[in-house]
Amino acid sequence: MKEKRGTVSLNEASFRLRPQAPFRLDYTVWALRRRPGNIVDRWDGVAWRRVVADDGTVLEVQVTQTGDAKRPVLNVRLLGEQPPVQSTATMRALLGRMLGLGTDLSDFYRLARGHRKFDALAEAFRGVRLPRFPSVFEALVNGICCQQLSLTVGITILNRLAEACGDRLDTPGGAVYGFPRPQVLAGLEAADLKPLGFSRQKAEALVSLSRQVADNAIDLEGLGAMGDEEARSMLLRLRGVGRWTADYALLRGLGRAAVFPRGDVGARNRLQGLLHARKPLDDEAIDRRLRDCPGFAGLVYIHLLLSGLCEEGRL
Repeated sequence: MKEKRGTVSLNEASFRLRPQAPFRLDYTVWALRRRPGNIVDRWDGVAWRRVVADDGTVLEVQVTQTGDAKRPVLNVRLLGEQPPVQSTATMRALLGRMLGLGTDLSDFYRLARGHRKFDALAEAFRGVRLPRFPSVFEALVNGICCQQLSLTVGITILNRLAEACGDRLDTPGGAVYGFPRPQVLAGLEAADLKPLGFSRQKAEALVSLSRQVADNAIDLEGLGAMGDEEARSMLLRLRGVGRWTADYALLRGLGRAAVFPRGDVGARNRLQGLLHARKPLDDEAIDRRLRDCPGFAGLVYIHLLLSGLCEEGRL
């Protein structure tokens, strides 16, 4: 089947997914995109859209939800210049990973019920999952880019990177861009990234990371077979990766729900406010306060992110 509108003609395929209940696409997508200006993960209030590549084929994935959080059904459309039917299996797996579709959160909700403040937070955003970037590489690039910057500025720079280096697909609504592949960034010099807003140190770190991934010198996805501490230790050996970035990659790249990126000042402050703590929370205090949700500190982090978006009037 083809969609035609104006001068753009794209091939289309579609399928459905049934997430483990409860599930809310809107909350989960907002936890992924973080800012309304994000051009890689786009949300119009109904559909989530993202450009992805499957074995050289560039596609736009469009996802909508029917049914409420208790009976969720996801309707998926794939649009591409080449017939995307052969990509269906790959996209099922990718969406399952990114949106946490098979995750059972019953233990998290049970634990939260034993703590009044965590229970209120969990119920406020019931159905959100721990969304993951499609690769550990993308999680690391996000982390490196956003170091010591406001999230708004970080997303702006990532948008520029996508427009300059990402896959482009011309759709009926205009050109859309995917997150850059490591092979593309590996061909750049640090000086090429500085006009996009990257500092010299960050640009050098991104080029170094991209070249190692492109040359198969490191296996970031292989970290999934390691425990948290071993994987963190490996990540900390990478140029430009500190504790916060490593934890961010563990959480948002590998889906380690027990990891709370303690270096995130906004999350730290929101946790302090939620718990009405009189003093600022240091690392030890954060770990102590999160013992009420063992194994789910990272999910608390995602809920706090959504709480912050609500306070800012974004959600």
